[in-house]
Amino acid sequence: MASRVLIVEDEPDIRNLVVLHLQRDGYQVTSAGSGEEALRQVRLSPPDLVLLDLMLPTMSGLEVCRRLRQEPATATLPIVMLTAKADEVDKVVGLELGADDYVVKPFSPKELLARVRAVLRRSRPVPGAAPIGIGALTIDPGTHTAAVGGEALALTPKEFDLLRALVDAHGRVLSREFLLDRVWGYARAGEVESRTVDVHVRRLRVKLGAEGRRILTIKSVGYRLDPAGG
Repeated sequence: MASRVLIVEDEPDIRNLVVLHLQRDGYQVTSAGSGEEALRQVRLSPPDLVLLDLMLPTMSGLEVCRRLRQEPATATLPIVMLTAKADEVDKVVGLELGADDYVVKPFSPKELLARVRAVLRRSRPVPGAAPIGIGALTIDPGTHTAAVGGEALALTPKEFDLLRALVDAHGRVLSREFLLDRVWGYARAGEVESRTVDVHVRRLRVKLGAEGRRILTIKSVGYRLDPAGG
């Protein structure tokens, strides 16, 4: 079955163009021109991914993202932000709120489709993969879920992928550049993109609670997950 994508964009020309390219790529697409309408649509029929413009009338994309992450039913819903080049602060805030990725305007349809495919691919379960346990932490690639002490964690797709990459490294240090390539699929590490890793690590540590101490910062290098507990 084709994945369902909701595009939230108040500029009709951009919205129609994105809808056209997504449909041509085989997606089922719905659209909304405001944050309020987007929230109504998501609550009525949750999509597989939301493409969310930051600059929306009355309710900003940041507020839409915040509300989606606060509601249990949509806490792990994949979100890709559409941002203007000058909105560096908003990009970081959006990532802090739990967006999985961002695409900078003006963007090429090829880049946008690549980001959508990557986020959707990484949000899907991996059939047959065995659960992995480290201390009180358990991650299950087969269901794309994680838990601490048996309590499920509401991880976004990117947070789960980041955790999985750190676990798979078996204590080795992973650079930001490696994580950007492995988790985000970025070929280069610009200033904002490097901060993307830092933002997601901070969010992941908070969600892991006491187990978050396992994620160690290696100054000027990157991060490692300590199987012994930090």
